[in-house]
Order: sequence, then C-alpha cells, then structure tokens
Amino acid sequence: MSGIITKVSGPLVVAQGLADANVSDVVRVGKQRLIGEILNMTGDSASIQVYEETSGLGPGAEVYTTGMPLSVELGPGMLENIYDGIQRPLPEIRALTGETITRGIEIPALNREKKWLFVPAVTVGDHVIAGDVLGTVQETTAIEHKIMVPPGVTGSVTFIAEEAEYTVEQTIAKIEERGGSEKELNMIQRWPVRIARPYSAKYTPKRPMNSGQRIIDTLFPIAKGGTAAVPGPFGSGKTVVQHQLAKWSDVDIVVYIGCGERGNEMTDVLMEFPELTDPRNGEPLMKRTVLIANTSDMPVAAREASIYTGITIAEYFRDMGYDVAVLADSTSRWAEALREMSGRLEEMPGEEGYPAYLASRIAQFYERSGVIECLGQGERTGSVTAIGAVSPPGGDTSEPVSQATMRIVKVFWALDASLAYARHFPAINWLTSYSLYVDTLKPWYEEEFGPRYMENRTRTMKLLQKEAELQEIVRLVGQDALSPEDRLTLETSKMIREDFLQQNAFIDEDAYSSYGKQFELLNLILEYDLLCQSALKTGADINKLFAIESREKIGRAKMVPPEEYESVYRDILAEMRSEIKAISEGGEEA
Repeated sequence: MSGIITKVSGPLVVAQGLADANVSDVVRVGKQRLIGEILNMTGDSASIQVYEETSGLGPGAEVYTTGMPLSVELGPGMLENIYDGIQRPLPEIRALTGETITRGIEIPALNREKKWLFVPAVTVGDHVIAGDVLGTVQETTAIEHKIMVPPGVTGSVTFIAEEAEYTVEQTIAKIEERGGSEKELNMIQRWPVRIARPYSAKYTPKRPMNSGQRIIDTLFPIAKGGTAAVPGPFGSGKTVVQHQLAKWSDVDIVVYIGCGERGNEMTDVLMEFPELTDPRNGEPLMKRTVLIANTSDMPVAAREASIYTGITIAEYFRDMGYDVAVLADSTSRWAEALREMSGRLEEMPGEEGYPAYLASRIAQFYERSGVIECLGQGERTGSVTAIGAVSPPGGDTSEPVSQATMRIVKVFWALDASLAYARHFPAINWLTSYSLYVDTLKPWYEEEFGPRYMENRTRTMKLLQKEAELQEIVRLVGQDALSPEDRLTLETSKMIREDFLQQNAFIDEDAYSSYGKQFELLNLILEYDLLCQSALKTGADINKLFAIESREKIGRAKMVPPEEYESVYRDILAEMRSEIKAISEGGEEA
C-alpha cells in the first residue's frame, strides 16, 4: 500500500492515502526508500518519523508501508557487532559503501551467509512451549547462544536439524501446533522494539552487580536487575563511569548504547574492548558485547529508536538465562530527540519544551529491567540491569529529564565536576549519591562477609558526613583549633577518599577491585582509625600516629595485585598494630 507526501519538515514527513496503515508501521519513503515509522494517523494522513537524512525529499514522492512495526532481528551474530540506532550493521555498511552511510541502504541485521554450528537439545516428539531451548550455537568463545521457541508457539517437534552448520535462515526445527498446522523455525526471531518481551515471573533483585569500582560496590551498590542513573555536568566523567561499568561488571552480556554522544567516545570503546580481558573468563570483552552507535552527527530520529533497540536485544539474551547490563549514554540526548520530534508534530509542549509524555517514556525504558523467570519448561532466570547517563544542562538536576529519571531509578550516582577537575575518579559525590538496594542486598553481604561488611559501610558514611561538617569549622578557625579526635576523623576520611574511593583506570591492579579486596582494604583503613582512637585515650601523640610507616603502606595498598592482597594486607595490619601499640605505651609512660 502506498501514499503521497504532502509535507516535509526535517525528519518529519506527512503523507496521505495511508488509511489502511497502522501507527508504528515501518514505511519506505521516496525513491531512495528511506526507512521511517508512522507516529500518528489522522484519517488517511500519516505523520512519519524518518530515520535518515531527508534532504532532497519533497511533496509528491511516494511512501510504501511494510505493514510491520519497527522490529529487531534476534539471533546468532549480534555479539561483537556494532549497529546503528535501527539495527543496521555498520561494519557491513562500511564494507559496501565506504566511510559514509548511503541513504536507503538495506542490509539485514544478521549475516545471512555465515554458518553456525547448531547442536540440537530436543528430539522429535518432544512437546515444547515458548521459551524452550531447541538447540545451542557457540556464538563466541565466551557466550553460548540458545536458540529458543519464539513467544506464542507451542506444540510437538516433528523435525529437528542434526548437529551441523547452518545459516540463520535455514530451517532447524518444525513444530506441529494444536490446530494441526506446522510451523517452521530458523535461528531468527523478530520482535517489535517498543513492546517488552514476555516472561513467566518477575522477582525482587537480591544479588549485587560487582562493577569493580569501590565507591559503587561498597557505598552505592546496584543489584543485578536494578536501575541506576549517572547524572553530571559536562566533563564530570559520565562516559568514564559507563565505560568502567561496561568493562568490569560481572554480567554475561553488555549492551552499550551510544545515544547522541561524541563519535570519538564510541571509537574509544571499539579500540579498547578487543584488547581488554574479561576478569571472569579471560576472554576479550568484545566477545560479550553488543554496541549500538547513534552518534551526535547521525539522524536525530534514529536516536529515539536506539534506546528501544538496545533494551530489546538485552531482553532476548535475558530470556536465555543470562545477566545483561544495558548502558545508555545518554538518555538526555534521547529526550532531546523526543522533544524535537514532538515539536515538529506540533504537540502541546510540557516543561522546558519536552513532550508531556517524557516521564512515562523514561519509566517504560527503566521498567523493562528486572530479574525474571524465563519462559519455557524448567527453571531459568535472567536479568536486565539498566544504567542511564543523564546530561543536565549546566549540571542542574532540577531539569525534567533528571527529575523524571530520579523518580524511577533506585540508584543515583551524582557526578561532581569539582571532583573530576581535582582528578578524583570515579567523580561520584558521596554526600549526594544514594542507593535504595542496600537493605535488599544486606543478606547477600552478610552471607559472604559476615556483619562486618555492612558495619564498615555505615561507619564509612558517618566518617565522610562528619568530615564535611568539620571542613566547615576548619575553613573558619583552622585545623589547629580541632581536638585530636576530630583531626583523626579528618585524616581517616582523607584516607577513605584517596586510598579507597579514588581509582586509577590506567593501572591494571587498581582499575578493577574484587569484593574481597574492597572489603579488606576498607577494613584496614577503619582498623587504623579504631587503633588510633584507643591510642589517643592513653595520651599518644597524634602526629606520631600519622607518621607511622604502615600508614604509608595503606596508601599504596590498593595497587597490590589481586593474588597477593590477602597476605600483604595481613602483614600491614600486624605492623600497624605493633607500631601504634609502641606509640600508645610511650604515651602512657609520659
């Protein structure tokens, strides 16, 4: 079915003669067959969002509807790939057209020629339901791809391919459904991006996601299946935090969405990830990564779709039983794309020109995260963790995107430009950030490390709060006016900030820190504080306590290799106890 263009306004095209089309249908526009999506219908007039540059397009050109909503292709070949916002494979486009993307180019998301070794997991006569695993494909050395029965299909297996290599389009199974009809299945599933994929049940997240970043894991943890926002002004390190999470998080799959960000940042990811090693399995990080690149110079309309493309791919891997992290950088650029399209549609603007439905769209994205019981027979759980960067203009988090995000997410890592300028990374402000998962994760921490872990976290937060109060006094009357106990609080807090919270991404031993190493390192600093407090009560000289050799060793303790930290920390602790004891006994004699 076709219609005729009557108006072109940037990426918005209005066409008439599409009375039988539906909202969300994908259309092809003009001679170049530009890809677009119907946003709304008025009679036989359709407003179309075009995902490509519309220059040269004018009234009178034809529009063809495909009768299908904007969907993604799901199957082997997505990992290690880089897509644009509407799941076109950029490496294959480059091989065909060179450095620039030719408008209207049609390349399938999954390679149709590559063959995959399919290993069947069912036999003829088996009864299968949606979500059951028909067989497996070793997609990368790190990830086994499960070929599942698509949602809505139930019946008996009448044919299953034997173990051999097949393309994604070849039939690997036939299923006889209840009415007697036979459905042929290949390795591809197609799913509309704006509709969440189904699951059996949803659970409360109860396991933390280890990011290797000490301020996140110890003070403001996020659960697997949780939601988090990383807001901060320009230059405060949002992308740095996102990259560290993508590199070191203990999830099976990472979907990184570069949504309206600078092209050089996506280039950094592409250059770094093949060289970096996953600390869990020793494989290159690209083996478990899907990249979606919609940089700031790409069409703005596709930016709006990129978020949905990414979360749908994540849900597909979640349905296999994997833990997936979706990193959206940045949701503010996505909201700006929404605002631009809303303005062209002449919708009633809300606060700061954003559409009235901004908050509900942000909620729809984050609500697709969670820990779920997968469809299918047998127990299989998966999770999607959604982490979005927010770029409020001037760092003002009172603007609509930040406020709508904060109402939905449960973890808020507030970035501070002053910390970034002081070269303190991650530049997360410990006084304004929060995590609402602390209580739900408490049983896990206590089971792994005993009650000491949560006690240490509470003491650390109190020390940092106390330091902020004491800094106000120091500015007024100077540090010499403080009591020895308060000077000790300032010194311990400084150790927490510089020796624990601050990390160096360029040093391998410090870029990633396991839970065990984090726990022992913080324990060392807090033990120093307790021993010094006891020594002060005996009249010990505070300057001597600050000058002990083991104090310097604590400062270098975070650089200790992961296989050596237990013995090294034990030696530092023993040395520190004897040094402080000697000073304490000297104070008593005096």
